[in-house]
Amino acid sequence: MSRPAAKELTERELEVMHVFWDVDEMTATDARERLAASGIDRAYVTIANLVRILVEKGFLRATNDERPFTYAPIRSRDEVSRNFVGDMIQRLFGGSREKMLLHLLGGNKRLTAAERKLLQQILEEQK
Repeated sequence: MSRPAAKELTERELEVMHVFWDVDEMTATDARERLAASGIDRAYVTIANLVRILVEKGFLRATNDERPFTYAPIRSRDEVSRNFVGDMIQRLFGGSREKMLLHLLGGNKRLTAAERKLLQQILEEQK
């Protein structure tokens, strides 16, 4: 018996999603070429399988009915990243954003001026 497909994205699936988020709609061949241009050289069959899996998981959808098939993202980068971060907070910090913030901001590395400015802007918006 095979195990059920994971809802989370694997590292390779995420690589493929990034090119779809950047371009929106393309074929598996286009996705492979864009990945190769960025230094990630995978075989076409690997990318085609990853695209098929992403369709099955509900991250991509086919936008036509004839070959070559084109695909577009169903779930946005923002939605997926929120889910990833929420899952990370839950799994690593027991659901505590406070613990996560202490970990991120309490380390040995000091925040840059730009990071401090951005953090201040976020805090001001939260008031």
